[in-house]
Amino acid sequence: MSETKKTQGGISVETEHIFPIIKKWLYSEKEIFLREIVSNASDAVTKLRRLMSLGVVKEIEDEFKIVVKLNKDEKTLTVSDNGIGMSLEEVNKYICQIALSGALDFIKEYENEESAQNGIIGHFGLGFYSAFMVSDTVDVITKSYTDAPAVKWVCNEAGEYEIFEDVEKEGRGTDVVMHISEGEQEFLSEAKIREILNKYCSFMPVEIYFDDGKVCEHEGECDCEKTVPINDVEPLWKKLPSECTDEEYKEFYKKAFFDFKEPLFHIHINADYPLNFKGILYFPKLNHEYDSLEGQVKLYYNQVFVADNIKEVIPEFMLMLKGVLDCPELPLNVSRSYLQNSAYVAKMSAHIVKKVADKLNEMFNTDREKYASLWDDIKLFVEYGCMRDRKFYDRVKGSLMLALTDGRHVTVNEYLEKAKETNENTVYYATDKTVQAQYISLFAARGVEVALLDKIIDTSFMGVLEQDRGIKFVRVDADIEALKGDGESFESESLAKVFKEVSKNEKLTVKFETLADSTTPALLNISEEARRMDDMMKFYAANGAMEYQKIPVESTLILNSQSPLIKKLSEDAESEKSKIIAHQVYMLALLTQRQLDAEELKEFLNDSFKLLEDNI
Repeated sequence: MSETKKTQGGISVETEHIFPIIKKWLYSEKEIFLREIVSNASDAVTKLRRLMSLGVVKEIEDEFKIVVKLNKDEKTLTVSDNGIGMSLEEVNKYICQIALSGALDFIKEYENEESAQNGIIGHFGLGFYSAFMVSDTVDVITKSYTDAPAVKWVCNEAGEYEIFEDVEKEGRGTDVVMHISEGEQEFLSEAKIREILNKYCSFMPVEIYFDDGKVCEHEGECDCEKTVPINDVEPLWKKLPSECTDEEYKEFYKKAFFDFKEPLFHIHINADYPLNFKGILYFPKLNHEYDSLEGQVKLYYNQVFVADNIKEVIPEFMLMLKGVLDCPELPLNVSRSYLQNSAYVAKMSAHIVKKVADKLNEMFNTDREKYASLWDDIKLFVEYGCMRDRKFYDRVKGSLMLALTDGRHVTVNEYLEKAKETNENTVYYATDKTVQAQYISLFAARGVEVALLDKIIDTSFMGVLEQDRGIKFVRVDADIEALKGDGESFESESLAKVFKEVSKNEKLTVKFETLADSTTPALLNISEEARRMDDMMKFYAANGAMEYQKIPVESTLILNSQSPLIKKLSEDAESEKSKIIAHQVYMLALLTQRQLDAEELKEFLNDSFKLLEDNI
């Protein structure tokens, strides 16, 4: 090694010595140091490419790349690039003065303010010193593209450095050699380094190779990490949607989120001025409404990973989405306080809402069959979004669908159009196809469609539609207007008294009505208002907002005047057999509402057996 000139000194700072603070507090997670050093390497290549495109530098035939090399024996981690490199003057200027970024001078000389959008992040700015969070000594060996003599800079954790000129280094570029501290041995693990590279560097714009120090038995013949880059330099979000296939979107989803369940659909965002951000959002398939709604949206800055699950960028009701957003307008080391108060982020969030609404409307209008097949999977998200964001509701209300109990899907408008003659401005619905099967069949016999609203959130969503559309949602067991028929009606006070007695509910209301279907002796009606309140309490309890307290629900037993069984019972209402049959009729009506408890089931079975014995 030639040492024609040697300089000694201490890192120049305008305030007190901050190296101990850098070592301990520069970033909340130490692993970010590798992102910063690799980002510097990527910037060095980006700058040289830019100079080539401007004609400042002649075309270079080398393949640009970054190599991350682990040496356990030497306890070093080295990041090497073949980018722009530095001269002695530049090392003194950009490395020996903390927080002075080489990007600023580069932009001033060759670019304008918008060049950051082209990938110039901050070559050898403050982020470089993150290396000292895990290192006790850092070496920088660099040779400028100008063929100026190579330089070696060696600095310890106290900020004391030495610079050597004329160090023998082959080829242009920079090697950053980090001598890992005793207390940071985890960063000498190939598994840990691979994990960090996959997390932060998977989509950086320069090919990155990882040399874990092991000998590859089939090097040159197989896809080992020394010969195949660990990153994708042209991620899917950089392409135009018209250039991407469905298979590419699915593969990207699997790679980015390690989720092998296919997403329901995707949204490719390519926002231009003034927002300038790109990304792909996916709707994952939820197995049921109690699945975790926590998605994963990864935030990037010019293909450099910044953070994930940034709730400030994605509206609350879209947190179940998975995806990537590349936002060159945001700072690389973005803080939550910045995001919370950024007008740009607010506009970005609003744009995402619009794009999601546009996608839903597009699917509804161009491929309704597919849209209907997805509705049961996305309706939870759509309904919640409508409740949380009025603008979102206004955009998608024409594409809102109702799932019917017969398996079909219709819009609210289509349902109401058909209902004009039988149940104008009223939507009848069921919450349980099995339990309420009797009611559903009665409505079907009258030609009345029944919607299936079987999620807890549906109660709140119905309120949104009722308020906006001036319509009414009524559960099939809350109203019998559509089931009434013509015929002679009668009432029996003694029979009503018997039913109150066998129900063991003195507050039970008993009414006689003429129903169109004479085969149904009785129906149990539940107050819509009281039941909705009870559902609301369950919803808040399920979300941990409060403890569930059951609200007494008003119920009315409707006895069918057209039923031969009810007529027969009224003739001898006080007999023991009539009371047993009345109890059975009541229990059967109750079964259309809920499961019987242990005591009720015991009584029901005993009465059933007794009636069977009496008819042998």
